[in-house]
Amino acid sequence: MKPVAVDFQARARESLQDSNLAVALGRARKGFIDSRSNAVDALAGYDELRRCAQEIKEHTLSHLDHYLERFEERVREHGGQVHWAATPAEAQAIIVDICKKAKAKRITKGKSMVGEEIAVNQALEGAGFEVIETDLGEYIIQLADEPPSHIIAPAIHKTRDQVSDLFHLHHAPHGYERQTEPEALVAEARSVLREKFTSADVGITGANFLVAETGSSVIVTNEGNGDLTNTLPDVHIVTAGIEKVIPNLEDLSTILRVLARNATGQEASVYTTLSSGPKRAEDLDGPREYHVVLLDNGRSQMLGNEFHEMLRCIRCGACMNHCPVYHAIGGQAYGWVYVGPMGSVLTPLLVGLDQARDLPEACTLNGRCKSVCPMGIPLPDLMRNLRQRSFQKRLHPPRVRLGLRAWGFVARRPRLYRLASRWGAALLGRLGQKRGRFRRLPFASGWTGSRDFPAPQGRSFISAWAAGDRGTQGETR
Repeated sequence: MKPVAVDFQARARESLQDSNLAVALGRARKGFIDSRSNAVDALAGYDELRRCAQEIKEHTLSHLDHYLERFEERVREHGGQVHWAATPAEAQAIIVDICKKAKAKRITKGKSMVGEEIAVNQALEGAGFEVIETDLGEYIIQLADEPPSHIIAPAIHKTRDQVSDLFHLHHAPHGYERQTEPEALVAEARSVLREKFTSADVGITGANFLVAETGSSVIVTNEGNGDLTNTLPDVHIVTAGIEKVIPNLEDLSTILRVLARNATGQEASVYTTLSSGPKRAEDLDGPREYHVVLLDNGRSQMLGNEFHEMLRCIRCGACMNHCPVYHAIGGQAYGWVYVGPMGSVLTPLLVGLDQARDLPEACTLNGRCKSVCPMGIPLPDLMRNLRQRSFQKRLHPPRVRLGLRAWGFVARRPRLYRLASRWGAALLGRLGQKRGRFRRLPFASGWTGSRDFPAPQGRSFISAWAAGDRGTQGETR
């Protein structure tokens, strides 16, 4: 997937005008938040479990070279191969080469964020292979020729009617009648995909985790498509970032208990599948070749610096599920595979801050993402660090830099700040006394473009607080 985060502002404005998107996001928001809350509250000792999960990831990152080498050793012992890719282009070349050597024609794919990151579908299709997404959400957006809008629910931005129209467009020529009920739409997708599964030559999956102790790749799904993807074809390819490795199976069990609750509000996902190499003589099924492609793509550069904690991310989606900005504009506005608060940090780090400057700016810094993150990642702090880097690199337009410098000058001088806020509140209070609000304000069109700005009472909050006013007198109308 080619990053287009540089167009974030235009894409966000377009998303705000999409009524179907607003309906779809509105339905999903409450479900995600309530489900997580119920699952977390129901688990005694959740905070201790979360602390343990964080320590596991932090320990692994501190000894990442050791655990990656151990993982590679175990994969080779089981008859598999590990391939190292420094860049997306290298990962593409490795995967295309494996498929060519296998004389493949049809390739099935499970959901993989790293696959999206390296644009593996485009590379394979460009090399003449047929690629079919098998996760229901990914299948929907593949038919729509769109990128995912959520890391665990790729088609969350689609309404049921939109999915019905999409399936009718693509499936009607093959004898399928229009369906409108969710159960019927799911059954239709299963019917179409069944033949793809049984005739695929290569299956590609991602990996939620890589276990160094056993050389296993781990996927968690609720549909079972991952199992069909990694067992039916002759060749299984796993794509994963280098940060996905963890020490052992006991650590896996700890993190899985945290992952499901924060992702979908489940105690555990329906399917948790461990793949440890190609088919053995005593196995009833499985691939004859097993490959793991490990991607760096800037991750090693994050080790030990101020963004090190971002590597603890387990891709649960809790941060975006609780983000008011994400639920206003959806994931596709972010312009790349990683969206919401975690994407606002990862995308600039992986594709370049100059290509994604606006993402960390699109945050209210309300802190909800940090409070729900099971791995304790200080996302607001990391976004502030990126904002500071952006300013230091002079990536903002001149008028923005000038405005920030002026604000910084005043904010660092409390007396001047209090004087300016007192005068400003008094002036706005007088000008807005008659109507009680402003339809337009100079230099504040972003505030008044879609709503009126309430006129203050004529004094600043600091003045009201200092006077002992704790009631409505210090509030705006």
